[in-house]
Amino acid sequence: MSERTGSGLALLIGAGDAIGAAVAQRFAAGGYRICIARRDAEKSRAIVDAIRTAGGIAEVVSVDARSEESIQALFARAEKELGAIEVCLFNAGANVAAPLLETGAKLFTRAWELACYGGFLTGREAARYMVPRGRGTILFTGATASLRGGAGFSAFAAAKSGLRGIAQAMARELAPKGIHVAHLIIDGAIDSEAIHKRLLAQGRDPAALPPDSLIQTCSVAQAYWSLHVQPRDGWTHEMDIRPFAEKW
Repeated sequence: MSERTGSGLALLIGAGDAIGAAVAQRFAAGGYRICIARRDAEKSRAIVDAIRTAGGIAEVVSVDARSEESIQALFARAEKELGAIEVCLFNAGANVAAPLLETGAKLFTRAWELACYGGFLTGREAARYMVPRGRGTILFTGATASLRGGAGFSAFAAAKSGLRGIAQAMARELAPKGIHVAHLIIDGAIDSEAIHKRLLAQGRDPAALPPDSLIQTCSVAQAYWSLHVQPRDGWTHEMDIRPFAEKW
């Protein structure tokens, strides 16, 4: 597997404080300029400052991943001001849980708009810039719900399985044009503040879990890096990762 470094731009959409921050640091370490795009840009100022302190180049901008106009403006600005987009990650979540009879149309639609429609917009715009150059990597973050719908997760499962279908269609269409489209299924809980709060709310102490029971964000970032640096004769479209103790 190649360990190439890059000088292009890695555009990370929906990049939060856990996976998004780790991916930003990993690709910055690989020589890429970083652009983090999320609804609340101020939340990523610290990671941008850390990358800059380490000698990297990073920016953070606000974007609404559900808005076609916002996504198009983001790509146009990034290409003009920051350089050619070599890597694009769509990492927006919408992990909502609600009993079926309490899942209203608004909740269902918003989950789909963010996790599925936003992925379509992102992938399409990335392709607009990458296809003429004949190269590029488009990455999508999936979840257990990409493969099966759990009780209480009808909206989230519909959105994530839809995103998986979009990623497959894009991969089949764009691979012959030199674009690597990959979908990473994260089948397990991430070691993050949000998960810690959820476990505590369930009466479970995260510190009491066996070692390596939660997925480290750096492990996710490394998986994405490994997908990106694959040679064209051995591209992977879909990869799943989970802790050793996860039941599946």
